[in-house]
Amino acid sequence: MGLGYIGLPTASLLGTKGYQVVGVDVSPDIVETINAGHIHIVEPGLDILLKSAVNSGNLKASLEPEASDVFIIAVPTPFKGEHHEPDMRYVEQSVRAIVPYVEKGNLVILESTSPVGTCDEIIAPVLEDAGFTVGEDVFVAHCPERVLPGRILIELVENDRIVGGVDQASTEKAASFYSGFVSGDVIQTDAKTAELSKLCENSFRDVNIAFANELSMICDENGIDVWELIELANRHPRVNILQPGPGVGGHCLAVDPWFIVDRSPETARLIRTAREVNDSKPDWVVNKIVRAAEKLKAPVIGCLGITYKPDVDDLRESPALEIVQKLQEKGIGEILVSDATLRSCEAFDLYSMEEVIDKADIIVLLVNHSQYADLTANMLKEKIVIDTRGVVR
Repeated sequence: MGLGYIGLPTASLLGTKGYQVVGVDVSPDIVETINAGHIHIVEPGLDILLKSAVNSGNLKASLEPEASDVFIIAVPTPFKGEHHEPDMRYVEQSVRAIVPYVEKGNLVILESTSPVGTCDEIIAPVLEDAGFTVGEDVFVAHCPERVLPGRILIELVENDRIVGGVDQASTEKAASFYSGFVSGDVIQTDAKTAELSKLCENSFRDVNIAFANELSMICDENGIDVWELIELANRHPRVNILQPGPGVGGHCLAVDPWFIVDRSPETARLIRTAREVNDSKPDWVVNKIVRAAEKLKAPVIGCLGITYKPDVDDLRESPALEIVQKLQEKGIGEILVSDATLRSCEAFDLYSMEEVIDKADIIVLLVNHSQYADLTANMLKEKIVIDTRGVVR
């Protein structure tokens, strides 16, 4: 259920492993594209894997579910509103959509990153309302995805997987399923612990990035090179500071910590503060660009990179994209955008890196795509350079 960045690679992998797979999505265009043997997202090796699964007859896409032994839910779990409340409607809709096809003995797996209690408080009750006894008639478990875009097909197989059922029978049934195609360890726990484990992993990284981002702002106030500072501090045997950036993006790090905060608002103080630091960083970068632009009569601002991370075409929750959009809203000058991974973008015209560097007065490096690795201060010596990634040293 869901053929996005997790659902489609998972469906393709299972199809090539000999499973009969029906991939369900709400988009007719996506369904048509997949059935034609093509992909709608960029992930190394996915095009070949999907084509093999489709051509073998093991994978087909559909707008509607079918009777199955295992149902995997891999739909978005965003937050809503200014208070960052979890929006679980896609998960609930998916469960209600499969209910007419669920039979005794079936396994329902939630892979979508979700707040603690989703399996017990949303999925199980829907199935019980339909007349099933969870743990006897049907089985429910959470197995959070833990893959890195750009390495999804490798990590789907090689990474350890955490599997937690709403009861022991559900845990064991789900663990048996994943053991059939995962070479990493399949670690058993309960559903709530599995749900919190993924949120914990991403919150840990978010807190550490917040520390680096806060350092970068402190260093800017004091005229210190933050990357040199971090390099020096990391020479301590027990210090490992991460790299700062223009903020934190992606479908996980920018969202998941809020699920913990929503569940434990009085207790998750550090996690909340880290989110606030990282969410504030794009505005800090925008203000820095605005101050630089005020020195010029008709500034041309060149922005390098708008995806949320290097060498991936994913724009979800991208702080770089947010920065460029806010610059446009302010109307402080002409904005030229280049991105090494995107062929087109609905929001902006895209230019080559060379064209942006040639025409811009201010160069803002927002994403450290590998294409930008060879940029040097000497190449940009006539420009005002705002480097949020520490590439141009």
